[in-house]
Amino acid sequence: MPATQRAGRASAHSPTATTTTTTASGAGMTRSATPRTSPLVPTPVERLALGLFPALLVFGSLFALLSPETRALTYDAGSQSHRAADGGEAPNYFARKSNLFNVYFVKRGWGWTSAALLAFVLLHPAVASPGARARAAARWAAVTTWWVLVVQWCFGAPMIDRGFRWTGGQCQLAELDVAAGTADAGAVLTAVACKASGGRWSGGHDISGHVFLLTLGSALLMHEVLWPLARWAGWYADERCVVMPDGALKGANVEAEMAPGAVGSRRAETVLGYGGKFALGVLALNLWMLLMTAIYFHTWFEKLTGLLTAFVAIYAVYYVPRFVPALRQVVGIPGI
Repeated sequence: MPATQRAGRASAHSPTATTTTTTASGAGMTRSATPRTSPLVPTPVERLALGLFPALLVFGSLFALLSPETRALTYDAGSQSHRAADGGEAPNYFARKSNLFNVYFVKRGWGWTSAALLAFVLLHPAVASPGARARAAARWAAVTTWWVLVVQWCFGAPMIDRGFRWTGGQCQLAELDVAAGTADAGAVLTAVACKASGGRWSGGHDISGHVFLLTLGSALLMHEVLWPLARWAGWYADERCVVMPDGALKGANVEAEMAPGAVGSRRAETVLGYGGKFALGVLALNLWMLLMTAIYFHTWFEKLTGLLTAFVAIYAVYYVPRFVPALRQVVGIPGI
């Protein structure tokens, strides 16, 4: 009598799948299959990629502390930047807030990130199906909503400005003008309005908006461009796992729209296309400006809170759906 094999179901709390084999004599033998990465945590490759952000911030902060060029600078809490102790110009082009990359790229960073994602989704075959494009749009909308709440508008002042005031910050000078009746009360509620009215935003904890924006945009492009590209090109085996509606833990490929035979080895020069090259260019510039921010702007704690605020959205959009099947039906998984 031929041997029969029965695959055991792995629960969401047990990332190792088991297989029970029954021999002709009826004896059962259980062996462990290849361990799966828990959907609760990023895969090893994802951890390596996400670890790049704190690594850049630590390296930049240490460089600023140890380099003779930056060590002698004086930190100005009002502008969240370092400048020469004698009040002169900053010693490096990227240490100036007026540098072109800051003015025309970082200040418009979410527009650049959105344009790069749109180009990739519309032009690249890795995201060819209408369903995959719709789910990419849903993920972008979710991350964009968080960006709006944190830095643009949160039923009034954005979260960054609310946090600044909750920690004791205020708009100096403008506060006096409001008390005297020569300025509108709205001038003291946000950093933009404060500076526009001639005031000085100081005294509280200022979450680094640059770190938040550059980390959020970079992580979005990593998940929406790098992972779909890697899977489509067959560069590495997908390690991601998901929890199924019945509680079973399975590889994310079970929900893939692409047939297994469609994933193969492709030459790097033919993989990227115009959309991929544009998106990777924006990603590279994001990371460079993140390093410049780490060296020349904000305190350690301000950079840390900017990083953590960005990670909140990335985990909620790209990792929570892996163990919440109902949510996964709406936003899906990039490349799947």
